[in-house]
Amino acid sequence: MDKKQKFVDIINSSDNIVFFGGAGVSTESNIPDFRSVDGLYNQKYKYPPETILSHTFFVHRTEDFFEFYRDKMLAPWAKPNVTHKTLARLEQQGKLKAIVTQNIDGLHEMAGSKKVFNLHGTVYRNYCMKCGKFYPMEHVKDSVGIPRCSCGGVVKPDVVLYEEGLDDNVVEGAINAIAKADVLIIGGTSLTVYPAAGFINYFNGKHLILINKQTTQFDNKADLVFHEGLGDMFGLL
Repeated sequence: MDKKQKFVDIINSSDNIVFFGGAGVSTESNIPDFRSVDGLYNQKYKYPPETILSHTFFVHRTEDFFEFYRDKMLAPWAKPNVTHKTLARLEQQGKLKAIVTQNIDGLHEMAGSKKVFNLHGTVYRNYCMKCGKFYPMEHVKDSVGIPRCSCGGVVKPDVVLYEEGLDDNVVEGAINAIAKADVLIIGGTSLTVYPAAGFINYFNGKHLILINKQTTQFDNKADLVFHEGLGDMFGLL
């Protein structure tokens, strides 16, 4: 049987699927990833993106942080692509039990997915560091300099910066979903960012499917490996 047909058959015959995704899920919505040739890590800024997106930089150079954040981390024009839409449909059909994502763009929710574990937070939630009041993305996007709350506090995006820990409840939910899944599809991630990449070790199910344009350290552990675009694979469904 051809590999792609096997992929379709596994999805069609399972009702306990979890999807674990990274930046490659959103590149087909024209959101740049970090590590590709034209990704953020290869663009020229006064500081490397890892530095700008760190907790230390946020605290000490808050205005510079927000200049980069508005410029590069917000993509309000982006729309869900075939992968986001197919995953939402699989959830509605009762086949997909959860999405675990390293992305912060909110496109899974926009496509209609309900059970989404946002490991690194989301640009759509922002909160005042002083009083805790929540603000929509537009408040940060449309402000000049440092976004402020009505109380005067700094409004911080609810995204996990370098040097910050992941949310315990989100981690627990993600690990539980992966541990209980029969089928785990890993898509659009180089599996180099920890602790997220380590979550895969909790999978004990039947089928591990890996879809990523580049090879990963987990390729030899998967039943099926596809080095191609996610849209091509999810378009088959």
